[in-house]
Amino acid sequence: MTHTTVAGLGCWLPPTIVTNADLMAPEMDAFVRRRIGIAQRHRISDGAATVHLATEAGARALASAHTEGVDALILATTTPDRLCPAGAPEVASRLGMTGIAAFDINAGCSGFLYACELAKGLIATGTAASVLVIAAESTSTMVNPADSSTAPIFGDGAGAAVLRGARPGQVSTFGPTVWGSDGTLADAIAIPAGGSRQRAGSPSSDGHDLYLHLRGAEVLRNAVRRMKAAATGAAAAVGWDLSDVDVLIAHQANAAIATALAAALPFPLARMPSNIETIGNTAAASVPILLAQAAGDGTVKEGQRVVMVAFGSGLSWAATTTIWPRDVTPCL
Repeated sequence: MTHTTVAGLGCWLPPTIVTNADLMAPEMDAFVRRRIGIAQRHRISDGAATVHLATEAGARALASAHTEGVDALILATTTPDRLCPAGAPEVASRLGMTGIAAFDINAGCSGFLYACELAKGLIATGTAASVLVIAAESTSTMVNPADSSTAPIFGDGAGAAVLRGARPGQVSTFGPTVWGSDGTLADAIAIPAGGSRQRAGSPSSDGHDLYLHLRGAEVLRNAVRRMKAAATGAAAAVGWDLSDVDVLIAHQANAAIATALAAALPFPLARMPSNIETIGNTAAASVPILLAQAAGDGTVKEGQRVVMVAFGSGLSWAATTTIWPRDVTPCL
């Protein structure tokens, strides 16, 4: 069986920055910084959408991998441009790869790790020699600007990775993925309207059911429990104890969840890089953006043992491992 390694990384954040001061009063700003850990976030401008973010990040990952093309493209997103068609074929064409297999997946904030597992399968079976995995989110479009419980949290952005089959004997490969879901809590993170169940917003909701709804305490409790189990399980699957792990790349939901996860594992916060303060929660794009930034600034180095873990709507969760390869310079 062919194992999989990272060949290139890229990310892109739209240039418009929205600070807390742009959204809220000073006393709310202080609370958001203290409790959620966010000071600013990036937002798409008029006319832009998820496909544009995905194309920018994908181009950077291809450049990082020193290639102009791959055999397949997977786009993980919870904020597609349209319900139909999927955005991945358009991204592939924008990147000059019309004709390759390209499809979307939606696994909430776990989407990037789910997509990586699918890419590993394509590579292992010989269906593809290389896959471009992109996670892109225009999360600012799914939050109600008047909802103080969601509007300050989310930002827009995209991250991408080129995955390839590893050379014989190469140790810098992905380990097994530990993943799962719990549909009994589907409503804990949900946009009630817009799909086939409820096509339009109900008059009684004043349009609020077209936006994201969160049950915060329930999300916090399940996020910590599920990410702890997944991260521990993924490490154990390759024979590691958590003390063997050099860097933990965790989904950037908010500072409270990150702190609680570190305490629950336990794992040193100093070895859990974070960008939540400057870009907010970018949903499925969170893990690849953070991974690209951490590899770019030297936080993640060649030969280090890395665990990636995420949790999101569905509910869904996933974790996997890799030993970081040499000669991967992210394009940021």
